Amino acid sequence: MSKILKSLAVTLLLTPALALAHGPSRLKVEKEVDVNAPPAKVWGLLKDFCAIEKWHPAVAKCTGSGGNAVGATRELRLNDPNTGPTIDEELLKYDDAKMFYKYKITKVDPAVVPVANYASQIQVEDDGKGGSRVTWKGGFYRVDPTNNPKKGQDDEAATSAINGIYDAGLGKIKALFAGGK
Repeated sequence: MSKILKSLAVTLLLTPALALAHGPSRLKVEKEVDVNAPPAKVWGLLKDFCAIEKWHPAVAKCTGSGGNAVGATRELRLNDPNTGPTIDEELLKYDDAKMFYKYKITKVDPAVVPVANYASQIQVEDDGKGGSRVTWKGGFYRVDPTNNPKKGQDDEAATSAINGIYDAGLGKIKALFAGGK
């Protein structure tokens, strides 16, 4: 009986330490914007997987292959169409009828976007008032998986980067349709 109590005591003492050693948690960001245009018109801008260069101010050039088929890829060239840093992405799901697609980052320099295992989706829906609602949401991990991440590779940096990307893109979409339907 004494061995059982000692084992139980050791287990109870180690449990809190094990809980702290799990590493980073998956982070999530979800943003939406209401747009003054019908969903079909907004989706017409967003639906091409490589059309991001038309509506995201940081994307100077998009080079893609595979169109809108699952498995399609795109390389986003940021800031400068010839020399800017790149982000490689792959299309995971695509539903034209539901005005929705999901994709993941397959390659990115952590200095550009400090995330790992990033997957995201964009959807256009009717807002019920004659316009549209665009939702962009993603899940990811910080790039530094250690328990004491470096500054710039921590949860705050990862979340801040994705918030900035979403805010810029959604703001541009809203501005493109500011003139109305």
